[in-house]
Amino acid sequence: MGVHTYRPAEGHGLAHNPFNAIVGPRPIGWIGTLASDGRRNLAPYSFFNAFNYTPPLVGFSSTSWKHTARNCADTGEFTWNLVSRELAEAMNETSTPADVDEFERAGLAAAASDLIAAPRVADARVTFECRVTQQIELTGLDGLPSGAVLTMGEVVVVHIDESLIVDGVYDTVGGAPLLRGGGPSAYYGIDEGSRLDLFRPRDPDGVTRRG
Repeated sequence: MGVHTYRPAEGHGLAHNPFNAIVGPRPIGWIGTLASDGRRNLAPYSFFNAFNYTPPLVGFSSTSWKHTARNCADTGEFTWNLVSRELAEAMNETSTPADVDEFERAGLAAAASDLIAAPRVADARVTFECRVTQQIELTGLDGLPSGAVLTMGEVVVVHIDESLIVDGVYDTVGGAPLLRGGGPSAYYGIDEGSRLDLFRPRDPDGVTRRG
C-alpha cells in the first residue's frame, strides 16, 4: 500500500477534499441567533466543539461573516442545539444561505432562553445558552485573513432532557448525536457497541490529571 501525500496549497488531487473527513466525525454546531432587528436565524456548522471546562467554552467557525457570525457580533449571544438523529432533516433544511427565518423554513418551534434573547430549538434534547467571549478572524501562515471567523462563547445556561441523565451521568448514546463526516453528504451516529472505556493514568502522587 502506498501513501497519498499532498500539500494543501497545491491541491489534494482527489474527488473531494479529505480534510473534513480525516478530522471527524465532528459534532454539529446548530447555532441559533437573533439579528439586531430581531429576525431569527438558525444554521448548522461542521467546525464546532467544546474548548474548556471552567469557564465552559464552545466555539464554531464560519467561512465568512455570514448571518450567524454577524448576529453574534451585533448581539453578543447565541444558542447551541443538539442535533439528534430525528432532527437530521430539519437541520439540513436550515443550511440554506438564503436570508429567511430558518425556524419557519424547517418547521421548527422555537423555545425562549432563560438568560439571553437568542432562540433555542424546542425539540432539541440539549441546548446551551451562550454569551460571546471572542471573535477571531482566522489567518494563514502568510498572516493574511482567510475570510473565516471563529466565534467563541461561554455557556451560561444548560438545558438537558431529564431522560438523558442516568444515575447522575449524561447518556451520550441516548442523545443520538448526529455527527458530520467527510464528503458532500456523509453523517454518522454512535451506538453502545462502539463504546470503549479508558481511565486516565495516575501520577505517582495518586492524582488523575486532566489533559
